[in-house]
Amino acid sequence: MNAWLVVFLPFAAGYFLSFFFRNVNAVISKDLAREFALTPSDLGFLTSMYLLAFAAFQLPLGVLLDRYGPRRTVATLMCVAASGALIFALARDFTTLSLGRALIGLGVSAGLMGALKAFTLWFPLSRLATLNGLYLAAGGIGGLSATAPAEALIEPFGWRALFYLLTALSLVAAALVFFVVPEKKLPGEGQTLGRQIAAFGRIFSSLSFWRIALPLVVCHSGYLTLQGLWLGPWLYDVAGKPRESVANYLFATAVAYTAGSVFFGVTSDRLARAGISRMTTYKLGLVVAFAMFLLIAAGVQTGLAAILMVYGFTTISGALAYPLLTTRFPPEMTGRTNTACNVQMFTLSFVLQWGVGAVLKLYPIVDGRYSPAGYSTALFLLAALQVAVLAWLLPMKEEKR
Repeated sequence: MNAWLVVFLPFAAGYFLSFFFRNVNAVISKDLAREFALTPSDLGFLTSMYLLAFAAFQLPLGVLLDRYGPRRTVATLMCVAASGALIFALARDFTTLSLGRALIGLGVSAGLMGALKAFTLWFPLSRLATLNGLYLAAGGIGGLSATAPAEALIEPFGWRALFYLLTALSLVAAALVFFVVPEKKLPGEGQTLGRQIAAFGRIFSSLSFWRIALPLVVCHSGYLTLQGLWLGPWLYDVAGKPRESVANYLFATAVAYTAGSVFFGVTSDRLARAGISRMTTYKLGLVVAFAMFLLIAAGVQTGLAAILMVYGFTTISGALAYPLLTTRFPPEMTGRTNTACNVQMFTLSFVLQWGVGAVLKLYPIVDGRYSPAGYSTALFLLAALQVAVLAWLLPMKEEKR
């Protein structure tokens, strides 16, 4: 059996949908705000319900992946995502919309973590960064599909029809994972549930875990906050772009993110073989991404497309935290190690998506447009968080092995 066909591709189908769900609200935000009379904080809360449910399930997910394996866990959860998409499509009020969005987030919560667990079972660790990069590119393609291509479907058919389609595609992805991916013996099989849960203490008491994980958590949460919701309104309200142009800018940023996924995954493995550590690549990528984030926060318009594309391209370097962390803990703990990182990232992303909306609500709203000063305040607060975690990471040395 070719592991690429029976392991990589089925999981990638679900991860494609995970990113599509995550980012599509940036395109339909104005439709939802108009149809349901949503305030900025309502919109931020609604969109971030995906992230809240996603985050809340990460620690239980780590136990499930290490105990029952990625195949059964991911297939079951994708069925939950399908139910959430259907509820969202049928929603007639804000509460039902929020419920559907939360179930979607719960359902796709294993999209990346399940695959990372599967890759450690089926592929050598020396190829992990490359595999992760290619896999993240599949998610990136889902993210870019949630921009201009999604807009092309929404224009004639409406956003509800799009979510009916996503319901069906989620069930197809669940079937692919369940019926195509083979089972494989799990490392540490037979451990008691108590011992598995207790292992989180070992992870959270590790200083190196925090120094590596927090830059991913904070910097990538900033990207999720923008690309998942607020970059679309920012392009309307600050940059003054029309709807068609907004979708194109979001598409370009997502393309760059996808390209960066492949670049940093493949290149970091090759550079590591040449003696340049993954830690160095991790740091460099995040510093460049932070510089682009500052330009966005400052409302810079000159070369905006290039700024957004460089930001998308380099921000995914944060995913190198996963292979860096995997080598610091035993193989039977990979699910819990990665989800311990993810629970923080998606909890913070929930807070930030909602928080940006709360900040914008403090400023005047004129003709349905949010204040540029409000965006600037919110984004500079996020930039301050990034400064703090990068200052802790940059002096860190790669462990010799």
